[in-house]
Amino acid sequence: MNQFDGGIFLENIEWFDETGKELVHRLPDSGSGEIKWGAQLTVRESQAAVLFYEGKACDAFGPGRHTLKTHNLPLVTKILSIPWRGDSPLRAEVYMANLKYFTNLKWGTRNPVAFRDSELGLIRLRAHGVFNIQIVQPVLFINSLVGTMARFTTDEVETYLKRVIVSRFNDYLGETLDTIMDLAGKFDELSVELQKRLIVDFAHFGLHLSHLYITSITPPEEVQKAIDDKGRLNVIDDIDKLVKMKAAMAMEKAAEGQGEAGAGIGLGMGMMMPGIFAASQAVPEKPEGSSTPLEISCPDCQNRIASDARFCPLCGHQQLVLRQCVNCGKNLVPNASFCSKCGQATSEKLKNSICPKCRKENLPGSMFCNQCGIRL
Repeated sequence: MNQFDGGIFLENIEWFDETGKELVHRLPDSGSGEIKWGAQLTVRESQAAVLFYEGKACDAFGPGRHTLKTHNLPLVTKILSIPWRGDSPLRAEVYMANLKYFTNLKWGTRNPVAFRDSELGLIRLRAHGVFNIQIVQPVLFINSLVGTMARFTTDEVETYLKRVIVSRFNDYLGETLDTIMDLAGKFDELSVELQKRLIVDFAHFGLHLSHLYITSITPPEEVQKAIDDKGRLNVIDDIDKLVKMKAAMAMEKAAEGQGEAGAGIGLGMGMMMPGIFAASQAVPEKPEGSSTPLEISCPDCQNRIASDARFCPLCGHQQLVLRQCVNCGKNLVPNASFCSKCGQATSEKLKNSICPKCRKENLPGSMFCNQCGIRL
């Protein structure tokens, strides 16, 4: 609010920020004027005033009411201005700086930035956040950024400052973060360290960066899906059980369908179930183009042997199971009469051993009668 005397002299100088976005406002708005000796300058608690005379900053004023009587302000009268047709060359203006905190200023990456992730490779990230600023050196701020503009708002300064933030953010992220898998729980730490790097950059313009927050760091959609898939795999302990469970759930859901169509789907899923279970338990096939066959463990001596071997080269255990010894479980060759490991007869008649002395029935494969103790 300005009061003029005869349209020429500024009698009372004060300013209110109606928008809440102005950092600096110049009085008079139209340019420099002839400020009367003894004019009253009112400065609020959240403001600072800088008096410019003859193009230079000659004085600064804090909160309160000030009478402009310094030697820098000559006694301007209409007589002194006569040689210039009433327009005196002794020009002066006051810049009012808003010292409040300007909050919730946005920053973010205009285009995705490249980041080399140790697990996902080269990916592109977007980041966004907010920051708060305050003018702490009004003269420096006016001379470095405002210049001769009549008003300077957050819209003018925000565009430049957010580019500074993004530039520092790119360098800082590449130096400190190994993989975006570690981002959870680190946003506060990243925000604090990034703010420390930017304080010096903002101080060059008489600004103080009071707070800076990183609200999001997001990779492309396909990378997000890869992260989700990896998270699911870490939760799942047994893939075979998952496959069986999904197949059973699908069959159950199909069976709940109404009409012949639902019954047909349920029947089809039922026919597919054995193949699904067999596939989940099958031994992996030899990779195409590989000269080395897959290996398995011999069930008898645990020696590693080729998956297509018929006998273990270490213990001779037969890998193709046709039948097993009822006494020790040894795999038997075709038409074997006795077990090669324990000597137990393999005749089917001896499965239920009858004691020749007491005629009591013994367990299959028993070598001694469990009643009288004689050798069978």
